Amino acid sequence: MTPDGRPPRHPPPLASPDRSRSDRLQSGPQGPVGPAPGPSAQENPAKLLEELYARLATAPDETTGAEIAAAVEQLWQHSGSPTADLLTARAAAAMEANKRDLAMQLLNAAVELQPDYAEAWNRRAYLFYLEDDYKRALGDLRRVLALEPHHFKALEGLAGILLHLGEKKAALEAYDALLKVHPQVQGGKKARDDLKVEVEGQGI
Repeated sequence: MTPDGRPPRHPPPLASPDRSRSDRLQSGPQGPVGPAPGPSAQENPAKLLEELYARLATAPDETTGAEIAAAVEQLWQHSGSPTADLLTARAAAAMEANKRDLAMQLLNAAVELQPDYAEAWNRRAYLFYLEDDYKRALGDLRRVLALEPHHFKALEGLAGILLHLGEKKAALEAYDALLKVHPQVQGGKKARDDLKVEVEGQGI
């Protein structure tokens, strides 16, 4: 807990996507991250996402992992409903303008229109988090993971909130799940290892 009574800022459940990083997927700073997906993957977003998750789980270093993760985050933004995508994009713009009420209205509309749009739930979870409404944030994050078990941003957010709430064993499980999906996530291994020492030290 920080001096002003607010929770420590763990990595948030989501982050603004960096389109330029995903554009560099096939040839990052350290060279190619792997063979390009075949035509069938390019035509099938679900297949491409599956291939990217497989690469992410075996990424050899943090830089490569970050490049692949950026491409995954771009795919998350496509729900199959242009209207839901537009609502979510406008919500992101509202967030950048610090118009949280408007962002919440837009995301409420997006999840109502497209209930299986995991990224809209994830972004709404972040809004609840910013308002210190951890119960609703956790509810939305769990919805994200029911829809997309590999959603590493949701896993990261879940771990951080659980840790803040003192649910260390559950937080450790979330970190373990995160590292199975994205083993090179920045700061993930240290956070998991530090927490593991605390949990084991308590005999839990």
